Amino acid sequence: MDFYFKKFEHRKPPEPVPHSHSRELMYQYLATCNLTLGIWYLWWRWSFALNYDALWFSLPLAFAESCAFIGSLLFTFNLWKTKDEPKREPPHKIKECVLDTEEDRPISVDVFFPSYDEEPELVKLSILDAQKVTYPYDIDINIFILDDGKRETMAELAKEMNIGYITREGNTGFKAGNLRNAMEQTYGDFVVICDADTRPFSTILEHTLGYFRDPDVAWVQTPQWFFDIPEGERLPAFLTRKFGSFSGKIGRGIEKFYGPVTLGDDPFVNDPQMFYDVIQRRRNWANASFCCGAGSIHRREAVMEAALRSYSEQIVKEQSEIEKQIRKMTKEKSVDKDVSDNLKQEIFIDTEFTPYKFHVSEDLYTSLVLHSDSERNWRSVMHPEVESKMLSPQDLQTWTVQRFKYSGGSIDIFMNDNPLFRKGMSLKQKLMYGASFWSNLSAVWNIIFLLCPIVYFLTSIAPVSAYDVTFYMHFLPFVLTAELAMMVGTWGVAGYKGKTNFLSFFPVNFKALWTVLRGKKISFPTTPKERQNGTFFKLVIPQMAVFGLSLFSLIYAWTGYSTGTYGSYSFGGLVLNTFWIINNMMAMWGMIASAFWNPKPSDDEQQESEQGKEEVEYGI
Repeated sequence: MDFYFKKFEHRKPPEPVPHSHSRELMYQYLATCNLTLGIWYLWWRWSFALNYDALWFSLPLAFAESCAFIGSLLFTFNLWKTKDEPKREPPHKIKECVLDTEEDRPISVDVFFPSYDEEPELVKLSILDAQKVTYPYDIDINIFILDDGKRETMAELAKEMNIGYITREGNTGFKAGNLRNAMEQTYGDFVVICDADTRPFSTILEHTLGYFRDPDVAWVQTPQWFFDIPEGERLPAFLTRKFGSFSGKIGRGIEKFYGPVTLGDDPFVNDPQMFYDVIQRRRNWANASFCCGAGSIHRREAVMEAALRSYSEQIVKEQSEIEKQIRKMTKEKSVDKDVSDNLKQEIFIDTEFTPYKFHVSEDLYTSLVLHSDSERNWRSVMHPEVESKMLSPQDLQTWTVQRFKYSGGSIDIFMNDNPLFRKGMSLKQKLMYGASFWSNLSAVWNIIFLLCPIVYFLTSIAPVSAYDVTFYMHFLPFVLTAELAMMVGTWGVAGYKGKTNFLSFFPVNFKALWTVLRGKKISFPTTPKERQNGTFFKLVIPQMAVFGLSLFSLIYAWTGYSTGTYGSYSFGGLVLNTFWIINNMMAMWGMIASAFWNPKPSDDEQQESEQGKEEVEYGI
């Protein structure tokens, strides 16, 4: 696979957005204004602006607006301030990282590469980079391939590269079970979690182990960076490649009028900078930055100690539930002590000890366990600088599988082990986790936001009492301050694509929600590391339906208004809903285009293609 990576090796990760105290104060001012105006708007909306002649339409929109406002409130709290953990010198000996120890030995670190069906060539590149990791002092670094595929080729690779190889009989717990199996057979003070395609930088330990001088730090998460994200192709070059040099002149003319136009740049909106540099980084002040798996460094003591406490709590909980059923059946006030002891022993035998929770979102679940450990008060750190590089999803099918897994895992935790009711967590932590989980329920109100302008255009029935001056006096200040606050709060990170992607994500998000509500488990599929061939028309049928209906209803309404032949539209209502529906269509179009996206061919591939065409033309 070397040929694929060579064209991306020169790329450098983005620097963290510099913190600006004045910009932060400006954001807090704008966000406070926006929330105040939002409360004012919703109060007026529910009290005076419902269309009582069409409550079937008006109430769902008011509900959706209220749910979205709750999300804005939580997001504002998340973005409130930046408080980076101060960097500290890398520790020399283990005694500098723990309390009450006389051990005077070098630090020991295990680097895990869980794998299932990835190509050995891909894993080899990750191992080669891991072997280049440096540290200013003596340190014991042990690298392991955790092979859940039980492949001879992977065992041979480990032997060839002189690293550890760990496998197991079954695949219980999938990645979480794989990590547990490795934890039982290794002894490092710290554990670096990587994916098969995670290529750590040489500085990863030197830049992160200093945080562990604080004995309460349980793990450090570093930003994930996809170094192979398509940079796109300028419109003139694209037209020239597709239709010849003349069309390239047309493209240059369009750019002179409109500005630079780039096609195919990050078609799946994979760039995670918004998540890591804005959302995760600004959770440090609340000790609520959660683990995201790859690129994280864990204190073994923290993981094992929290797992033991969680294990004990699980046994007590199961015993209590069973004894409650026994008392209900026997009508006794208490369960006999011998029966209770035997029951506890049976549960102890049947319950798996899991350092990493057997869950599709094992990293998030582990974060919850550690953050809610009130006896130990473990801390997490979001390190702002990129310390590794990874591969991005290169087709819509891979992207969909990955997003379904993330969304479904979060919703499953929210429904079955809600952190808002979990003991041991502070209010700030609960609100931060709540922001993440609430966003995964957004499909419910996003569907309403997508349908409302369509319904208005097709029926001319307004979801509000009237699109008049009073409406705009309440609505526009709220919306404008929201946009200004978002612009200032995410300064330095492109955000528009993320917002539209969030809206077009509704089918996957809704499917994940429906799967959890039906009591079905979210599966553990591995994310393919290579592009899947073909187009993925079926995956964007919902988005195409929304786009088509939006376009038809837009034309239908303006035709009716301009001819006066049907409908009772107001000009103000048409203008507002036109802007609304165009935004929805742009969001859908991005997802639709990604289903048919193909990467720009390399020079060698383009030359082979042209040579093939010539051979066909000359009958060779």
